[in-house]
Formats: sequence, C-alpha cells, structure tokens
Amino acid sequence: MTFDDLNLIDPILNALKEEGYTTPTPIQEQAIPHVLEGKDLLGVAQTGTGKTAAFTVPILQVLHRTAQVSNHAPRAIRCLVLTPTRELAIQINESFGAYGRHLSQIRHTVIFGGVSQGSQVAQLKRGVEVLIATPGRLLDLMNQGFVDLRQVEVFVLDEADRMLDMGFINDIKRILPKLPTKRQTLFFSATMPDQIQELASTILRPNPIRVAVTPVSSTAETVTQSVFLVENNDKPALLRHILQDKAIKRVLVFTRTKHGADKVVKALATHQIPAEAIHGNKSQNHRQRALSNFKAGSTRVLVATDIAARGIDVDELTHVINYEIPNEPETYVHRIGRTGRAGAFGTAFSFVEDEERAYLQDIQKLISRQIEVENEHPFKTSHVKPVMLHGNERIVRPKGPAGRPQRPSREGGSGGGGVRAGGGQGGGRSGGASGGSRPSGGGERSRPAAPAGGGQSDTARRFGSGGARVNVGGSREGGDQGGRRRGDAGGSRRGSF
Repeated sequence: MTFDDLNLIDPILNALKEEGYTTPTPIQEQAIPHVLEGKDLLGVAQTGTGKTAAFTVPILQVLHRTAQVSNHAPRAIRCLVLTPTRELAIQINESFGAYGRHLSQIRHTVIFGGVSQGSQVAQLKRGVEVLIATPGRLLDLMNQGFVDLRQVEVFVLDEADRMLDMGFINDIKRILPKLPTKRQTLFFSATMPDQIQELASTILRPNPIRVAVTPVSSTAETVTQSVFLVENNDKPALLRHILQDKAIKRVLVFTRTKHGADKVVKALATHQIPAEAIHGNKSQNHRQRALSNFKAGSTRVLVATDIAARGIDVDELTHVINYEIPNEPETYVHRIGRTGRAGAFGTAFSFVEDEERAYLQDIQKLISRQIEVENEHPFKTSHVKPVMLHGNERIVRPKGPAGRPQRPSREGGSGGGGVRAGGGQGGGRSGGASGGSRPSGGGERSRPAAPAGGGQSDTARRFGSGGARVNVGGSREGGDQGGRRRGDAGGSRRGSF
C-alpha cells in the first residue's frame, strides 16, 4: 500500500512525496482512513511507529474539507493537539507545517512554557486553525482570555501515558469542559495501564476505533542488542573504548539522572572526546543547540536522560548506549527505539553493573529475549554474573534512589529521578527541540575495523554501524518528555509550561 491508496487529496500527497514518504507505516495505514471518516480513535503505538503523521495528515484533510462546506468563525481554533512537552509540541507543529505546506489557509501554531508568551499571544491574535499546546501554558492563556476552544472540531491527546506520569491529568480534566461535546477525539498512548483506559473512556465516544501496533514489550528486529558486564568504576573507560570506533558516527548515550548525564560529558571531555548533554536543567537555547548539532553531525555523542530523549528523531542514529540500565523495563524499549527506525539497522549496547542485574532481568522478561553478552572487551569482569532469561535466580532490586522508578518532572525537561530535593539538581528551565529530518538512503551495513588501541578482534563485528533504510513511509516520530516534580530536583511542581 502507498499513501495514494488512502484517499488523500493531492496537496497532501504532494507534500508527503516532497518529504520523501510514499509508503505508510502500519499505524498510519490503520488510523488514517478512520480519522478521515470522523471516527473517534484509540491508538496504542510505541515510539518510532509514525504516530505523528497518523493524525496530522488526516486532520489536515478533515479541516480542509469542512472549510469548504461550513462557515467558521474567523480566527477560530478548530483543532487542539495536547501533548506533554515542548519538544514534542514543536515537532508536531513542524509536521503540520510540512504536510500542510500546500494548504495555506490552514494556519497552525504551538504554545509552551519556559519562554515569553508575547510571540505566542501575537500568533493567537492573528488567528490559527490548529493549536498544539502543553497543558500548563494552555491553561495560563485560557485564563487570560487568549484561547477560546468552543469551535474545536478535532481534539488530540498525545502521549497520554506520559501525561499521567508527569501529573498532568488534573490539568487535562480542567481543559476538557472547555471543549465542545460534539467533536472528534483522537487518543494516543504508548502503553495502556488501567488509569489510561479509564481516562480514555471519559474522553472518547462509546465504541471508538482501536488501532494497536507493536506492543511496548517488543523491540525492533532491526536493532542488534548486547550487554557488557562491567564494574561501575570501569564504565567511563568502556565508553571511551567503544567510542574509539570512528565508524560510529552518531551515538546517543542514556543515563538515569541529569547529574549523571553531566558527569559523563565531563569525563569524556577530559579525554578530548566532545559530547553534549540534554536534560531538564539545561536552558531551552542550550537544548535546541545541542539537538541541532547532533542532527547536523557536528556533535557525535549526545548524552540524555530518558525523558529528554523522546525529542530526538535523527536519521542515521546507528547506536544507542545504555550507560545506566533503566529501572523500568518499558523504558529500555523506548530507549533503543531511537535507533533501527523506518527499516534502518541499529545497535544497542547496555552497560550492566552488579546492582543493575535486576533491571536486566526485568527487561529480558518483558521482551522475552535473552540479550547476548559481549565478552570481547578489555573490562570484562567475573564479579558481574550473566542474567539468564529462563534461570531461577531471584535477583533483589537495589534499595534507595537507584531502585525507585523515575519520576518525570513538570518542566518539559528530562526527569532524571534519583536525586531528592536539595541534592544539587535545581536549575533552569528546560528547552525545546525542533523536529527531525526526513529519512535518507544509506549503504550496506558496514563492518568497520577494530578500534585503535583496543586490541580486541571481535569489536568490529559488535560495533558495526547502521545500514540502509528499506522503508521511508511514516512521519518524524518521537517526542521529548520532561520537567520536574517537587522533591525530585529542587524545582516547583507547577513548572514552566
């Protein structure tokens, strides 16, 4: 199937072709026809599936079609997209711009906190049909009388599970009564716990269309996964060893905390390895600059916390390194979902110290897969035992901050978790990141030579960089979660949305 088979109008088809997209992803193939028919939709799809285009493309056509047959109040907001973070909001706004470039009468804008509201208010006063917003800033501008939602025809709630994690449910409940009861609602979430099911039932009309693609318990077959058993003190040296492979052109390194991300960057800098960190304590300008550098290839190593990384959508991101194993197994799936996208090959390395074996056990149970242990490296240790998928070992999760699930914060930045109030992680407002770039072609999967100085014959096999994209359908995907909760990083609960 191609986009030509989905009954899309020529202006949108032309825009998709200009973006390099011809084949829809499964979520797009399932969702677009139902949205065009005006049905409510419950979409369950993990990151990297093309979810953003699954709603932006048909919404543009619906708004274009209804504008031809109905009279609308001038400057009325006809579509509201609510999303948890500024980075994802910016990406969605860019998607509306890209796919609607030939529909000039459909104006769109994005509003989020952490910046002056002046330019956002000016855009609203000029009038927009599509408004993409984070909850806090939307409520602020509604209370000031700058936003009127009474003419909304289509309402999208995106990343609902992250909305719940970040404590935005009460904000959503305050916004919902301001929307018309007669509307089309699209509800998207990567996971569907009971609370999200409950929320969906209150927002959607009875018997919504349900589309689900690739449950969160699965990882892409295009991603090669391996585990490095290593002492915690050897992790910095192991990271440097891997980065000696110059064939790794662009790598995303994950830590659990903001402090940990900064620490990794500083440690690499002492060995003349440039890297940048992105998390909620960085200013918006810093985060946008870091993402732009990473996408352009001028920054080779980007270190991120889990939530901040959802704003990263980069072609030819061949490697993801879990410098610290996430303490929620679903987060592992989201992490490695940054690579091996849209048919490309990717590689995911995980550094596992002794206290992280319980997290690895949870991950392997979730994905029903034994992750291969990489033994060909200089920092192999007998003090960290392998974790068997079908073994009977009962591994106790560590106590203290490292053993608790992360608590995403409210400022649109990364939820580092693990550091309590007063722990030296307070700081600035988080920033935004613009959308990704279109898929591009590549060559055959390379098998580079072993890194200099490593002396390990097998490293070339394990550290090989990515390969050719086989499908270019779909949208730029992924958003950034973030912010701070009180007691997590010294910030306010309200944050800067």
